[in-house]
Amino acid sequence: MTTRTQRLDDLPFTGRHRRLLTGSGVGWALDAMDVGLISFVMAALAVQWDLSSTQLSWIGSIGFVGMAIGASLGGLLADRVGRRQVFAATLLVYGLATGAAALSTSVAMLIVLRFVVGLGLGAELPVASTLVSEFAPRKVRGRVVVALEAFWAVGWLLAALIGYFVVPTSDNGWRWALAVGLVPAAYALVVRFGLPESVRYLESRGRHAEAEAIVRDYEQSAGVTSVPEDEQPVRTVAEVERAPRGSVWAPNLRRRTAALWIVWFGINFSYYGAFIWLPSLLVAQGFDLVTSFGYTLLITLAQLPGYGVAAWLIEVWGRRLTLGVFLVGSAVSAGLFGLAETPSTIVAAGMALSFFNLGAWGALYAIGPELYPTPVRGAGTGSAAAFGRLASIIAPLLVPVLLGAGGNGLVFGAFAASFVVAAVAAFTLPERAGTVLDER
Repeated sequence: MTTRTQRLDDLPFTGRHRRLLTGSGVGWALDAMDVGLISFVMAALAVQWDLSSTQLSWIGSIGFVGMAIGASLGGLLADRVGRRQVFAATLLVYGLATGAAALSTSVAMLIVLRFVVGLGLGAELPVASTLVSEFAPRKVRGRVVVALEAFWAVGWLLAALIGYFVVPTSDNGWRWALAVGLVPAAYALVVRFGLPESVRYLESRGRHAEAEAIVRDYEQSAGVTSVPEDEQPVRTVAEVERAPRGSVWAPNLRRRTAALWIVWFGINFSYYGAFIWLPSLLVAQGFDLVTSFGYTLLITLAQLPGYGVAAWLIEVWGRRLTLGVFLVGSAVSAGLFGLAETPSTIVAAGMALSFFNLGAWGALYAIGPELYPTPVRGAGTGSAAAFGRLASIIAPLLVPVLLGAGGNGLVFGAFAASFVVAAVAAFTLPERAGTVLDER
């Protein structure tokens, strides 16, 4: 008898899938907008509040401390209380905290609120990618998850536009920019009541009637006649609670977990070290605030084609090769950016770095959920993200040290080396393109 998950896997991509992708993607874009805005806020506060590089480093890093904790907790909660519930709750948490951060009167207050923002952001990202991957048809699953990740570029572009047109306009420009962060709090209601819960999660909790209703809804949207309910044994909630949940470090999973953690660490270290500091680094090179924000906007635009190419290649080359190649491209681009001195070479190298780096992010989010069975899928993606967030904490703090020791060349040389290590680890991951997601 065909199972519900097989019925979902065999469906064509329909309007229901598009609605789920868009609904999750808007939340993803709002996340990116929040993360991106802090780089512009840092550059503005460095001038207005006369902040030291150490203070700026903590403003940039503290959110990632929260993200590391949030990613770990969010993945665990998603496996226990549901993907949709955690998704909505995290949007509410970080949206309210970002709005409150606009009222900050001191560095300490801003740092505390950015930590709370990080808790919500860190929990949301792996949960959203897990939810989308569990609904996407098998033949286009990778492409759909990369499309979800592409919403990150939309959000970062919004942050760049707000940074360029709002932040420099007045001394309170950065406050108005952060106030936009209240939008995710309202959007949490859309997620809670407008998106479906994962069928695989519902089945793992013994909620078969709910799972069947969702599958039938997706079949109807595709014009497919629903087949009778599958005859798999129905477990009670008590039996589900007693069932062993497994571990991401089980003998059959530990090698892929270790490799995935290394990739997450390397890509976080380089991405957040570079892009959180980018406007401030350009100001330090002699460009005024508006010019540096303009260059950052141009560099950000290259993220969209990076995602587009990765989304196409991931079903042609497969997950592993696409991820590895884009990481190698990121390493080369980072090295070139460190050597760039003129405006044209800075923008060109920066756009190449955006293209390859964000394409790599898309492939990484696609491959992660496919590596784990349903009972630990949220925990597997969440724990890898949490480990990667450690690098996003370290990198912004380390940039001023590396900058003082060897300038931009040393800073981006370190980022290039990190990309190379991540690429080596990526090539050791199993290829899962076109396979059925493991259930247990």
